[in-house]
Amino acid sequence: MKLPVTCPEKECCCGKTRCTPGKGLPKIILIGNPNVGKSSLFNALSGSYTLVSNYPGTSVEITHGKARIGEREYEIIDTPGMYSLLPVSEEERVSQLLLFEEKASVYLHVVDARNLRRMLSFTLQLLEAELPLILVLNMMDEAEERGIEINIPELSRSLGIPVIGTISSEEKGIEELKAAISEFTLENNAQKFRQKLDYGSEIEPCIEAVEGLLEPSEDAEISTGISRRAISLLMLQEDRTAFEYLRRAEKTPGYWDESHEKNSEEIRKLAKAASKITEVPLSYLFTLKRQEHVNGIVEQVMEIPEKSKNKSSGKNGKIRAQDDTGKKGSKTQNSNLDFSEKIDSILIHPVLGIPALFLILYFGLYLFVGVFAAGTVVDYLENTVFGGYINPFVTAKFISLVPYPALQDLFVGEYGIFTQAVTYAIALILPIVGAFFLVFSIIEDTGYLPRLGLLLDSMFKKIGLSGRAVIPMVLGFGCSTMATMVTRTLETKRERLIANVLLALAIPCSAQLGIILSILSGNPESLLIWFIVILLEFVLIGFLASRVLPGEAPTFILEMPPLRKPKLSNILVKTYSRMHWYFLEVLPLFVLASVLIWIGRLTGLFALALKIIEYPTVWIGLPPDAADIFLFGFFRRDFGAAGLYGMHDSGLLTGVQLVVAAITLTLFMPCIAQFMMTIKERGFKTALAISGFIFPFAFLTGFIVNTILKALGVSL
Repeated sequence: MKLPVTCPEKECCCGKTRCTPGKGLPKIILIGNPNVGKSSLFNALSGSYTLVSNYPGTSVEITHGKARIGEREYEIIDTPGMYSLLPVSEEERVSQLLLFEEKASVYLHVVDARNLRRMLSFTLQLLEAELPLILVLNMMDEAEERGIEINIPELSRSLGIPVIGTISSEEKGIEELKAAISEFTLENNAQKFRQKLDYGSEIEPCIEAVEGLLEPSEDAEISTGISRRAISLLMLQEDRTAFEYLRRAEKTPGYWDESHEKNSEEIRKLAKAASKITEVPLSYLFTLKRQEHVNGIVEQVMEIPEKSKNKSSGKNGKIRAQDDTGKKGSKTQNSNLDFSEKIDSILIHPVLGIPALFLILYFGLYLFVGVFAAGTVVDYLENTVFGGYINPFVTAKFISLVPYPALQDLFVGEYGIFTQAVTYAIALILPIVGAFFLVFSIIEDTGYLPRLGLLLDSMFKKIGLSGRAVIPMVLGFGCSTMATMVTRTLETKRERLIANVLLALAIPCSAQLGIILSILSGNPESLLIWFIVILLEFVLIGFLASRVLPGEAPTFILEMPPLRKPKLSNILVKTYSRMHWYFLEVLPLFVLASVLIWIGRLTGLFALALKIIEYPTVWIGLPPDAADIFLFGFFRRDFGAAGLYGMHDSGLLTGVQLVVAAITLTLFMPCIAQFMMTIKERGFKTALAISGFIFPFAFLTGFIVNTILKALGVSL
């Protein structure tokens, strides 16, 4: 689920998730590689807040904001990261489609100033596309720390477009950028450089031929956001989106006159012919030509203490993108970089990295989220604040004011809106997810997640995933719905499907995890059994899926951000933003669940549903009353976990039953929100197939665990 943009004015959305502030105004579109600071620049320009993280793939959807710059108001659009106009992942395709379909007043190409040599190639592509462009050199502070000097006026002259240096996280350079936007006109955006891009006498005729095939008749009106030359280059590389554009164009009345071919086969033939001429993939040739131009520019405008270099681990296809710099600088700068590199080397070390990971899990998840938040804080809020004061007071007042038993049952009964839905949401779920989001914000702000991906890449390859899948998996511990959407950052359909199945099956959300850690923490053996079973299920299902599902094995190429000290303001804003979003999503669903249960009790359907679920519940060794928690789990996993917490609190389950219930509930159905997101990302049939597999599999696992523990005479 997409986090809502925290809009300062709330004039159009009032904090709703699907907010499109500034709709209808002139557009400013932010483009650039992942993790270059687009979202923080979006926040600085719009005064809004969208999630900012120190790892690539944070933005997987388009985000809209609104800003007043000079005398004009604009719609600001933040896009998912993309490396070039030729997309590899689904998140890049989202941005590519936007460039095809939208026409903005200004495009801001945001680049990491440390990596100018690597990122200017995309700038040249955007110039070829004839976009009204401003180049934003972000992270200038980190470039300066590494001793990099960039001659910005000379770079601007070389490219023929405005170039502005910024530090978006500190809002430095923003006023200069706003001034450049205000003064921007197509006349001063000469884009001289694109005229110099020549791909050779053998290929240029092919490009021109494709452009000719795309040329519409005089009377036709069809438009796209990018130039025909850019589309032609994409078609020669057989880009899917470009051909979809062509197919749509072919259906437009009058687009071609009779002298033109009306199908894409001619272009495909040209693409094949061009590939034969070059004897190398055209994407490689085009990239090479652009990079030659980039190298010439960088040599003129950039001074670095040591020649740029990229490091590659060269092992198992793992590539770590480094900055364009050497490492000489001041003594203090070198000392800071050396310390950061030492920490970095520990975190990604195949042996030392594992203990570091367990230390983070132990202190961050087990002690802080499980023991402190889910134990101490929840116990105080639920039993003392709500159980001792608020609920008795509200119940007594409501009964005295509303003398109708049916309404009393709806609001303050056993499953009432206030006594169950509101109490669960505020006293039980909110402290746990708040603690988790706080820890998670610290971890992601440091840049640890990509390093975890690098550390676990070889293990993930065994289950058909790459280290890149670590990010949606870790996000799944916060909310599987959001993580399901983030799976679009994975490169192949096969990898996205495997990740989706594992998220739905074996990744508990933060509230569920916190409650399970809390109720099992008193018995380490129970916690260990739960952990081993869930881990085995994760590995087993992933392994089998990787063997059954067709498709190529994943590769792992991930932008590696620098390690940074987490900023307190960033952590607090991110934690608040996530809690705000979570509460908006959770409370209505909890209230809806109470209403449906109330209707079900009045009509007898609730008792019938419980009776049906009692059969598998008793089959796995649980008392019939435990059917409640699985029925609750249909609405949300955390709602079911809250029911499990209630049964544990009342002493209704033995140690073995508690472990069996925790395992079955962890593996249980994806919640409604995750199911809907799976439909959106994978389609209805796939979502139904995943749920149809998980439901019996969860109970089968619970039955096997219960049988084994009983056979071994285990008493927990």
